[in-house]
Amino acid sequence: MECQDYALNRTLERENLNLNPLQRGGFLPLEARKALYEFSDGYSVCDYCSGRLDQVKKPSVAGFLDDLAQFLNVDAVRTVHGAREGKFAIMHAICQPGDTILVDGNAHYTTHLAAERNQLKLVEVPTSGHPEYKVEPESYREVLNQLHDQCEEPSLLVLTHVDGDYGNLTDSQGVGKIASEYGIPLLLNCAYSMGRMPIDAKKLKADFVVGSGHKSMAASGPIGVLGLKEEWADKVFKRSSTHSVKEVEMLGCTSRGAPLATLMASFPHIMERVGKWNQEVEKTRKFVAQMEKIGGISQIGVKPTDHDLVRFETSLFHQIAEKHPRRGFFLYEELKKRNIVGIKRGQTKWFKCSVYGFNSQQVEYITRSFQEIAEKHGH
Repeated sequence: MECQDYALNRTLERENLNLNPLQRGGFLPLEARKALYEFSDGYSVCDYCSGRLDQVKKPSVAGFLDDLAQFLNVDAVRTVHGAREGKFAIMHAICQPGDTILVDGNAHYTTHLAAERNQLKLVEVPTSGHPEYKVEPESYREVLNQLHDQCEEPSLLVLTHVDGDYGNLTDSQGVGKIASEYGIPLLLNCAYSMGRMPIDAKKLKADFVVGSGHKSMAASGPIGVLGLKEEWADKVFKRSSTHSVKEVEMLGCTSRGAPLATLMASFPHIMERVGKWNQEVEKTRKFVAQMEKIGGISQIGVKPTDHDLVRFETSLFHQIAEKHPRRGFFLYEELKKRNIVGIKRGQTKWFKCSVYGFNSQQVEYITRSFQEIAEKHGH
């Protein structure tokens, strides 16, 4: 059999400004790129493992996890293959098939899949709808009371800290207080916040937090983070009855090799950049204001935004697309000419974007490019 050339090269980031919010928090600093080379072999962090990945001392995985737990203000932490795997492990450890869990109306699809895979009944807490799609803590109380009237008691509340559709930052403290009143643990999905902004799990009143290394913590991935309060450690980190050193929910070991090495190497960079979070939010708000000045463009979600992920409704570009010979592809192509990528091909009614990590000159160039495209086509 002749092996074909799969063309495994990618110049997208080196040659363009990428607005994709899915990727803005995942760019590796130089230290992580060096680690990616050094630990690129499959089980490269396992050279000195005696059976538990979280106890490896060379490289200092154990020390890193201690520092990470302190950084997130949790009692214990493990790396997993992604935030979705963290959610699944928690649900599997503390819920029983047929149990009911509450999730917010902006929950990521992986929250739904984790519940489905665990054979759980998922009840959705509604948002405020268009245009804010806000999740209010009292909505959790209302749904809890409705379920109580039906003699149904959920075993877990799940809240998306920042959702991937609108970039809304939710009131975890408010939901956490309600969860505490009802004696139900709270799982906070921090896939779009952990590594971008400061996370204090105890202050946020979360029993569990999960995060994404490749989405928001400058790791090559796939890798995630699972942190919890000590009272849940025995269940979530339960040891195997046949292989006593291994943790069942972790299937013995989780992410190893390059994903873990890059997460570790990026950690000093992550600690530094979360301290600049307020600057990132202010930069994003200015970007939104400039974009809305163009006309026919408006931010959807809570305003002013408290996160770098922004969703715009863009009736302006949709009107242009209806008359343009390239239809919906015109916007992608006009941006690509200007070395701007990250907006999906054919998308003009709305799009999501982020200027996280860009400097002021780059943001000005991006804004000016959108203005030029609008003016070019008579708007």
